[in-house]
Amino acid sequence: MENNKISGAEAVIRCLLAEGVDLVYGYPGGAIMPVYDELYKFQDQLHHVLVRHEQGAAHAAQGYARVTGKVGVAIATSGPGATNLVTGIADAQIDSTPLVCITGQVGKHLLGSDAFQETDIIGISTPVTKWNYQVTEAHEIPEIIAKAFYIAKSGRPGPVLIDITKNAQFDTLDFDYKKCTGIRSYLPKPILNLQKVQEAADLINNAKKPFIVFGQGIILSQAEEQLKRFVEKSGIPAAWTILGLSALPTEHPLNVGMVGMHGNYGPNILTNECDVLIALGMRFDDRVTGNLATYAKQAKIIHFEIDPSEVDKNVKTDVAVLADVKESLTAIIPLIDKKSHDSWHNEFKEKYKIEFDAVINEELIPTNGKGISMGETIEMINKHSKGDAIMVSDVGQHQMFACRYAKFNSSKSNVTSGGLGTMGFALPAAIGAKMGQPNREVVAIIGDGGFQMNIQELGTIFQTQVPVKIVVLNNEFLGMVRQWQELFFDNRYASTKMINPNFVAIAEGYHIKSKRISQREDLDAAVAEMLASKDSYFLEVMVEKENNVFPMIPTGASVSDMRLS
Repeated sequence: MENNKISGAEAVIRCLLAEGVDLVYGYPGGAIMPVYDELYKFQDQLHHVLVRHEQGAAHAAQGYARVTGKVGVAIATSGPGATNLVTGIADAQIDSTPLVCITGQVGKHLLGSDAFQETDIIGISTPVTKWNYQVTEAHEIPEIIAKAFYIAKSGRPGPVLIDITKNAQFDTLDFDYKKCTGIRSYLPKPILNLQKVQEAADLINNAKKPFIVFGQGIILSQAEEQLKRFVEKSGIPAAWTILGLSALPTEHPLNVGMVGMHGNYGPNILTNECDVLIALGMRFDDRVTGNLATYAKQAKIIHFEIDPSEVDKNVKTDVAVLADVKESLTAIIPLIDKKSHDSWHNEFKEKYKIEFDAVINEELIPTNGKGISMGETIEMINKHSKGDAIMVSDVGQHQMFACRYAKFNSSKSNVTSGGLGTMGFALPAAIGAKMGQPNREVVAIIGDGGFQMNIQELGTIFQTQVPVKIVVLNNEFLGMVRQWQELFFDNRYASTKMINPNFVAIAEGYHIKSKRISQREDLDAAVAEMLASKDSYFLEVMVEKENNVFPMIPTGASVSDMRLS
């Protein structure tokens, strides 16, 4: 690209275009105004979505990134604009979502003076970003933004924040953009050790009761096809973490369900009976392992992982295969024997029957004469979406019901806040997901508590006319906290009962077609009408108030101690 003098603000836009960005989420303010002035000039090439709160910008960028595999971009001003991004950035960091967040900052000469809307966003965001940097001179902009995109996307993805002082936006530079292809001392992925692959293959081939747990690493490395081939050749039962959900079709015969606190009974109980546990692109989160002192102590542990810091962090491994999981699976598939493990699979089927009889059947087809259940609502969405929708769930009981019962045919279909557990995530993330995959149906599953945390993003839906489908499962409680209060705090419902507004009236205030149902016989037609709508649609389902999510592993308990009631 030939050299030419342009402003730092224009350079920001030209850098984004050079990285293939065509969509950004943000909210303007004084310290970022020069960039917004350039956005106005380039609006035919770079679409800006005006959110109603900067947290919404970060979550929308996450939703976009999660369903496309691209880097999501959020822009905010200094001070409160920047600090409002932090929750979304922290969420992206723990869930390995590639974001580039650009914030404005007061002029270089005012730094450290407590100027109007000055906040040390570099200091604040350092613990929750993969990398951050403050630009104080215009000439730095191309190199720093190129590095930001490379770091956000490479290796284990994550969020990057670039803070740009106002003088750097106004000053000029000779613009020349070169994409970053490497940084000295930064090794995004380890070099695959074929000896470790062979050691892993030997353990797998000699195992009598091998068990696979796969996580989001499969989706991030685009290793879905390799996972399917690995599972089908080895015949090993495979379970998923909530962020691994949809990497293998839900109905695949070797898919045995979800591990974790509210996962399926079989995969959790049998974790402590397998002889080889193969962890693929997952980090042994405490919600998956329960009490580490009793987790899979009888098993040899094989950990396929891209981030060396995750190996032996929580669970001691016998063989660590450090590499991009797509690369390591490709290498191991020729080395493993073709098997079926029929009797081992039968143990999972027996445990599923126990869970079905004790929990699932009543959840999906209630006969207790009580109100609509969350599980049957998810099942009704399955019926009408036929497993082809993207489901974006918020955080709470409805999230666990969605993850337990949603059916998915293809990858990148489950978008939720995993590690941080951010209430308010789903509404803006669904906006980003629908904009990233406009040809797929996107359904947000939200509780009445989480819905009110970012309810203002209904305004973004109205202004952009993005046809998101919103389902609020309203039990008039902060349901997950209430469940814990019932089970572990003697029914003391401290500050968990919700006195809610008229959600339908609010949605209609934003000109979104809306419906509220409370009778089971209305559920089928309401879901059908919602999914048939070409426009955005809000459906409030009044569900059973004190319905609990089971099975459940109590905090600090072993996976062997999973409760069915």
